Amino acid sequence: MFSLIIHANADELFNKGKEIFLGAGNCAACHSLLDAGSEANIGPNLNEIRPDVQRILMSVKNGAGVMPAMEGILSDEEIEAVAHYVSISAEQ
Repeated sequence: MFSLIIHANADELFNKGKEIFLGAGNCAACHSLLDAGSEANIGPNLNEIRPDVQRILMSVKNGAGVMPAMEGILSDEEIEAVAHYVSISAEQ
């Protein structure tokens, strides 16, 4: 599961995750995240809750509350990239 994260160039993975957060994942429509410039307040503010990679993977794959499951919509690689991006950028 984490082989992509370990073996990929971290900057490429971060950038891919940001692109997915803002685009195909539609994450910015509901979540606030400073690095992404998103200020939505339907879902949690990610800078406030600072989720770790495992929590993000579970939420993105399976959904959480009103958040839909993205497994089957995003590829496993896209889900791993967005989890990597959010886990790092939420700490800033």
